[in-house]
Amino acid sequence: MKNNREKTVVKTSVISILANLVLVGFKATVGLLSNSIAIITDAVNNLSDALSSIITIIGTKLAGKAPDKKHPYGYGRIEYITSLIVSAIVLYAGVTAFIESVKKIISPEEVDYNVTTLIILIAGIIVKFALGLYVKKKGRAIKSDSLVASGADAFNDAILSISVLASAIIYMIFSVNIEAYVGALVSVFIIKAGLELVKESIDNVLGTRIESSLAKSIKKEVLKEKEVKGAFDLVLHDYGPDKYLGSIHIEVDDTLTVADIDKISRRITKQVAEKYGVILHTIGVYSINTKDKNIIEAKKKVEKIVFAHKDILQMHGFFLDTKDKTLSFDIIIDFKAKNREKNYQDIYDAVQKEFKGYKITITLDVDASD
Repeated sequence: MKNNREKTVVKTSVISILANLVLVGFKATVGLLSNSIAIITDAVNNLSDALSSIITIIGTKLAGKAPDKKHPYGYGRIEYITSLIVSAIVLYAGVTAFIESVKKIISPEEVDYNVTTLIILIAGIIVKFALGLYVKKKGRAIKSDSLVASGADAFNDAILSISVLASAIIYMIFSVNIEAYVGALVSVFIIKAGLELVKESIDNVLGTRIESSLAKSIKKEVLKEKEVKGAFDLVLHDYGPDKYLGSIHIEVDDTLTVADIDKISRRITKQVAEKYGVILHTIGVYSINTKDKNIIEAKKKVEKIVFAHKDILQMHGFFLDTKDKTLSFDIIIDFKAKNREKNYQDIYDAVQKEFKGYKITITLDVDASD
């Protein structure tokens, strides 16, 4: 499955490279002959797309290397490094094209459009639209975000090429030269695309919140186990596109044996791995007291105290030991809260006041997943 995915990415990228290089050749030639900065900028845009696809292939190949002792989780994150390189290329192409366009605006030069120019521009637009449809279709088939994004980018390029075509038609009919302005406009779109790529690449390197739909689906899968009363603290570590390792806490009744919990954990790990390709290497356990009515009432008191405070998203992992005089639980405070530390301290003080003589431990969990 992994090899087929890699082959599809490479094959699709090669087709994209060849198509873009052909467009670069024709557009660069026409742009130089007609002295059109707009067409040359369009050619530069196609060239950056070709280079991006080449680097994508290299990144995919390197990311596919087998894990080793030094990198036990594989090389999948290399794709994020190559994305940064692609971003730099796109930005450079956009800035260079913008500078040249501004020069043409300041010092206008005559252009020489003809029917051949129009035919090549129209052909380029058709090729880009067709390429966008093909790449997007392949990307969706193998769930490749990079290919889907490349397909969308091809559509955007086709729209930009339409603006270049429009400037050529306007010049041929009305003798009004706006092609330098169109060149500047195209370069601005290239720069914008480059900046978006930079942001996306940096986000991937830093680590981002788990996609809401994936987090909710995994928790829903875990809760299918009838003995599991709650699923919390889902944390996934991204080791490349669609490669996650993580952990989760489950709440179960305190009447279950270690053997029972072991069976449940194994079933959860198996189901989540098969259905979502996510490896839950750790499943922690919170026990729910079902025997002592006083402890059950104590939990209700704590919940009342906790949720009386603003910006509390969740409370879980409640544990009270009347013999050792210890009480512990976890809370999640919204990142939007103005002062999370003060909220935490206020809750701690209120619980300590209610349970005098107890050692209180409150863990401030991270709001890592929905």
